[in-house]
Amino acid sequence: PPGLEGDTHRRAPYVFTKCGLVWDESRREAPPRRVGSADSLRRELDDSLRRLGVERIDLYQMHWPADDVPLEEYWHTLLEFKKAGKVRAVGLSNHTVEQLERAERLGHVDSLQPPFSAIRRHSAAEIAWCRAHQTGVIVYSPMQAGLLTGTFTAERARSLPQEDWRTRNAQFSGDALARNLQLAEALKPVAARHGTTVPAVAVAWVLAWPGMTGAIVGARKPAQVDDWIGAAVLQLTEADLREIAAAIERTGAGT
Repeated sequence: PPGLEGDTHRRAPYVFTKCGLVWDESRREAPPRRVGSADSLRRELDDSLRRLGVERIDLYQMHWPADDVPLEEYWHTLLEFKKAGKVRAVGLSNHTVEQLERAERLGHVDSLQPPFSAIRRHSAAEIAWCRAHQTGVIVYSPMQAGLLTGTFTAERARSLPQEDWRTRNAQFSGDALARNLQLAEALKPVAARHGTTVPAVAVAWVLAWPGMTGAIVGARKPAQVDDWIGAAVLQLTEADLREIAAAIERTGAGT
């Protein structure tokens, strides 16, 4: 397929991608390996540049801590990519504060990409670290894989196909699911006051978190984009945030 180099009709998009996960092409159903060797990362980068049809990637991030080499080794490789001009910025995803500290000693961590939502809040310490170190934060799964859409139900959870990873996730069954759906229900009055949707409130809550730069939000069809795009301009009030905090505590969502 054509790359991005021919996109002359609008402002050039920012190109973000990640590295460090390697799939066995003969067994795509098998979990990927977490690889951080210089040769592997270099091959991934060159392949991405070729597929995208660009000379430089704006943000290149390591998916997960590697299993085969120490953090210092793969972070040094990413810093070398930046020095060579193949990427503009480098970052990490799914790394702890201790790992961020180790990376920062070698060279600045431009960004972190952790999971974060009103249900999954355990990355708060990493986000605080980023705020203190001028590191951007772009979170993923701000609607917790559909739980905070306001339309997800226990029946929907039970009907998920067996191959769906959510069938094996504790947050999608039993008491945990009930607590999470109660939180989604508690977002509806906030959405109604603002004339918007529950997904927009869920994403806006994430964007309002101190130190947040942006959020990656998924969609399988255009109507789903319409549901959450309002988060970009939705300004939750202090009263809204207190109400949501109280709902999180009252429901026990995420526990």
